[in-house]
Amino acid sequence: MTDTPPAPPETLPQMPPQAPQETNRFPCEQCGADYRFDPKEGSLTCSHCGHSQVMRDKADHGSALRELDFKAALSQQLPEAEMEVTRVSSCPNCAAQVEFSNETHALECPFCATPVVADTGESRHIKPKGVVPFELEERAAHDAMSTWLGRLWFAPNGLQAYARKGRAMEGIYVPFWTYDAESQSRYSGQRGTTYYVSETVMVEGKAEQRRVAKIRWTPVSGRVRRFFDDVLVLASKSLPKRYTDALEPWDLSALAPYQPQYLAGFRAEAYAIDLEEGFHEARAHMDRVIERDVRFDIGGDRQRISQIDTQLSDVTFKHVLLPVWLAAYKYRGKTYRFVVNGQSGRVQGERPYSAWKIAIAVVLGLALLGVAAYFGSQS
Repeated sequence: MTDTPPAPPETLPQMPPQAPQETNRFPCEQCGADYRFDPKEGSLTCSHCGHSQVMRDKADHGSALRELDFKAALSQQLPEAEMEVTRVSSCPNCAAQVEFSNETHALECPFCATPVVADTGESRHIKPKGVVPFELEERAAHDAMSTWLGRLWFAPNGLQAYARKGRAMEGIYVPFWTYDAESQSRYSGQRGTTYYVSETVMVEGKAEQRRVAKIRWTPVSGRVRRFFDDVLVLASKSLPKRYTDALEPWDLSALAPYQPQYLAGFRAEAYAIDLEEGFHEARAHMDRVIERDVRFDIGGDRQRISQIDTQLSDVTFKHVLLPVWLAAYKYRGKTYRFVVNGQSGRVQGERPYSAWKIAIAVVLGLALLGVAAYFGSQS
């Protein structure tokens, strides 16, 4: 099955012109060109002469990845060493937080290819505490995206071919919050126990005995406790949350203490969802888990929950960066975005549809129904 004939040259898919890309730069010791973090080797590699530099690992991972106090952060009492001042502008199209160096005044948004101009002001942010380094190279990410596109039956052939031959993907570290908390919950409710009784029912004028299930409800109350470790919340607004959620799971045991060298050759987005706003989402996740714990504690065959009163203590957090390969393609006037988990290779994105493919599928479906109906009437 083929798609529509190739469009005239003026309507072929075109990417918008690229503005200079703001990446984290580290000069090579030998030739002065830029190092780039190599996911395959886990080291810095010069893009010009091939010289490698081993990443200097921080000896005490536990101390470097230490959680920060949530209440202290809300009251702006974090140590000054945990804060940084950056030049950040919001993309006017997708609200991504684009970070600028002192020498750069205009960039192209990596999430939607919209030009972004630097603001004159500066922003004070909580520094990243940890980073999951890229494990997937760009070629592997591009292959994963092309394979994913190839499985979309109704995607336009032109887009699939263009994506396979398109420009390089962008490696971006996306901001997340992680939250830890100790929870104690008191609850009241009812436990339902199933029992059976024999009842006489009339069936076509005849009496029959049947076993009928009944529920016996008993009042209950109790307590449950749970420690929540690394509840993960996206701190970006630049991509639809359904895509980033679908990139899970992330292996957070691979978190390394933050070093700017991990960002060499990549972009890093500043967080757009602040610490308190992110905690609301984390708390909703905690409440769902606590409700499940309460139902398990009530036991029985059925459960009714009247009230849950939860107290949280020792709430802590981390600001972490997770690796995402991103491609944004403009096809027939519309931008399609695809994201690849830079750790696992899982792919998500906006799926396009070909009207011609859908029309042909409908026609074939109707034809098959007609054939089936004909042979059905003959038999």
